[in-house]
Amino acid sequence: MLLHHAFVKTAKRLSKKLAIIDRTTGRRVSYHRALIGSLILAEKFKSYDGYFIGIMVPSSAGCVLSILGALMSGKTPVMINYSTGAANNCLFAQKKCNFNTIITSKALLQKINCPVLSGTVFLEDIMENLTLLDKLFAAIKASLPLALLTKFIHSGSEDNNVVVLFTTGSEKEPKAVQLSHKNIHANLESLIPVYELNEKETFLANLPYFHVFGQTGCLWAPLYVGATIVTYANPLDFATICQIIREERCTFVGGTPSFFAGYLQKSQPDDFQSVRIFLVGADRCPDYLRKQFLAQHQKVLFEAYGATETSPGIAVNGPNSNRPGSVGKPISGVTVRIENLQTGEECRNGETGRILVKGDNVMRGYLNDPEQTSRAFHNGWYDTGDMGWLDPDGYLWIAGRLKRFVKVGGEMISLVNVEDVLLKFLPDGITCCVVEIPDEFRGAQIVAAVTQKLDDQQILKRMSEHLPKIGLPRRFVVLDELPKTATGKIDFRGVGQIVTDLLAKKKAV
Repeated sequence: MLLHHAFVKTAKRLSKKLAIIDRTTGRRVSYHRALIGSLILAEKFKSYDGYFIGIMVPSSAGCVLSILGALMSGKTPVMINYSTGAANNCLFAQKKCNFNTIITSKALLQKINCPVLSGTVFLEDIMENLTLLDKLFAAIKASLPLALLTKFIHSGSEDNNVVVLFTTGSEKEPKAVQLSHKNIHANLESLIPVYELNEKETFLANLPYFHVFGQTGCLWAPLYVGATIVTYANPLDFATICQIIREERCTFVGGTPSFFAGYLQKSQPDDFQSVRIFLVGADRCPDYLRKQFLAQHQKVLFEAYGATETSPGIAVNGPNSNRPGSVGKPISGVTVRIENLQTGEECRNGETGRILVKGDNVMRGYLNDPEQTSRAFHNGWYDTGDMGWLDPDGYLWIAGRLKRFVKVGGEMISLVNVEDVLLKFLPDGITCCVVEIPDEFRGAQIVAAVTQKLDDQQILKRMSEHLPKIGLPRRFVVLDELPKTATGKIDFRGVGQIVTDLLAKKKAV
């Protein structure tokens, strides 16, 4: 199934229904108008050279229509992260994927103070220069019967790319993940039954579309089932988002734990009455957050697990199968293997090992990077780079990134486990991140970054009841806030660098 063809089918069936409510611009777009708008953009995009086209637009009606228009024109959208280093991200994407044109907006470039680069095309200019003939031609095509209309838009194979997304580049340079129509479609077919998604849903779409959670959860899932998308460009405007959820009666809200912590802090008692599903992903969900959401709003946070390379869903909790603390059971069509790091043999239930995945949701590979693609697969299985275990009931538990295990005094210590223990003894509202800092004597030392000064000795005393001495933080460093990525995940590398710099300055004084 080609996803833009699925959208056309939905638009013809539900032409009068609201497709997009854009809370940034105030636009309310029906499925029929969305079809016309995407057809208009498709015609304009055909004139640009190349197989790929860059899109750097915040979550909005304009971004949704640009993605659809690109696919209808026969081009693959390359989604560009505008949250940090936008200019460098544009140049990197153009070079990596060999294209020139980047669709963006003047308002965005002004807001983020990004220069106008070669190949930049502004959505505002496209819309201002539309002729009556452009609009009439698109309206006529939109009114055609479905079978005839699909002949006017790009077709192809379900194995063709539907989007290119970039990894965060936390290790080396970002990798360009190729996701096909088949990849995301497989994820949709697995996830829709779990959450019983249908055309009556109203999805909050505040997650950026340059992130896979935003692509599948805030774009293709609602368009596929014929739901309404409520877009808002700033996911950190917590108070406004709570207001939007209440006013637009959103039923499906996805996000990272840090976003939900913000909603919890800024919400009023009746803000979330309409919400049927709160889905937490991209980072582990702290116990206190789950408990407070349930206490304040009588709503359950369902935790899920995925990766950019898996479109993203791997395992999910849901209304009919939920085990708090786990990331749920592997979804249908996805097979999870827990493999022993030393022997390569499959682990028994409860044994921690490397998490490997198979399924139609797994990416085609990294664009123009056969070496990294080869490293990502192990005997036909995608290597997530995470460690975890399966319990006897089939629920998956995450122990953390393999790179977040450190060797201290000859023993392997999970930084995630140290964080979990530390969180149990922190006052509500204080966040933490445990990082590894080089140590000339021990090889590494464990340091805890926290957002408020604590009684370190009292905390360590309580932690020592749950951890061996070698696993306790050697120091506590207070930061005003922990750096985060655009999707609200803690930037572990950023925290580590800040802590290293602070400790180096103290040592030099």
